[in-house]
Amino acid sequence: MTLIPGDGIGPEVAQSTVRAVEATGVSVCWEPVELSAKTVEDAGFQIPPAVLDSLERTKTGLKGPTTTPVAGGHVSLNVQLRKKLDLFANFRPVKSFPGIRSRFSDVSIDLVIFRENTEDLYSGLEHEVVTDVVTSLKVITRFASERIARYAFGWARRHGRHTVTAVHKANIMKLGDGLFLRCCRETAKDFPDIEYKELIVDNTAMQLVIRPETFDVLVMPNLYGDIISDLAAGLVGGLGIVPGANLGTHHAVFEAVHGSAPDIAGKDLANPTALMQSAALMLAHLGEPDAAKRLQGAVEWVYAEGRHLTPDVGGTGTTTTFTDAVVRRLEAR
Repeated sequence: MTLIPGDGIGPEVAQSTVRAVEATGVSVCWEPVELSAKTVEDAGFQIPPAVLDSLERTKTGLKGPTTTPVAGGHVSLNVQLRKKLDLFANFRPVKSFPGIRSRFSDVSIDLVIFRENTEDLYSGLEHEVVTDVVTSLKVITRFASERIARYAFGWARRHGRHTVTAVHKANIMKLGDGLFLRCCRETAKDFPDIEYKELIVDNTAMQLVIRPETFDVLVMPNLYGDIISDLAAGLVGGLGIVPGANLGTHHAVFEAVHGSAPDIAGKDLANPTALMQSAALMLAHLGEPDAAKRLQGAVEWVYAEGRHLTPDVGGTGTTTTFTDAVVRRLEAR
């Protein structure tokens, strides 16, 4: 198993998550590799070959947060990994969490977002036409659109979900988003047992804030998926508690979707919940559903008890005390 601790608080939450995974009793052979702003700079602003070599061997990775420079510097490491390994499906389950106070605590939220991961505006095709005039190309292909649509519908069927909603802006981008929408419509015909809906992206944002409990499975292009998945995370307590997975035909990387938070790095304040839940997704992916369920249950139990939560979710605990509580719960069962 490739372990990528990452930047900032990454090594702390990664260490905590390794402890929790091992407490489930599953035997994991970890292969740590470094992927950080420094190692990328040393490798000529590319992902170091050791990282890719490890993932090629293990096929599965657990990844902490990495730093992405704003308006300059190297290309996002997450984007590079997704392209190089063809991790075409970004999977974000968003669910109400026990013990978390939010404006939506009175409703039960249980939605899943599938985001196409390889193209759209994240293709990185930008050009300065003349000084201070820049174009960015939005790339939408039938291949990628059909692939993510089929993945979303297939997952919905396997997990007993009832509705898939395609999110788009085809009223304005009639060619690009129009193609994405046509692919979703065509794919929906092969899944008559799943209700199919469509929603314009700006309306989706509004409806999520008004009635989040009505959403089930959503599928969308890359940029909308990035924005909507973070909005959805805010409904249940923030990025610090929401897991994520990047899935491909041959590889999978499970990651915390929050930032590297360098301001609290090394202070024992980081919340490892997101990476622990991502590890639960990883265990299920590896054919260890019982261990996945136990890890998820232990994290939820600690939240329901409320004694060891970290400051970002209103507690006074530390990374260490939170992790100790999760491990105790796992070892007690």
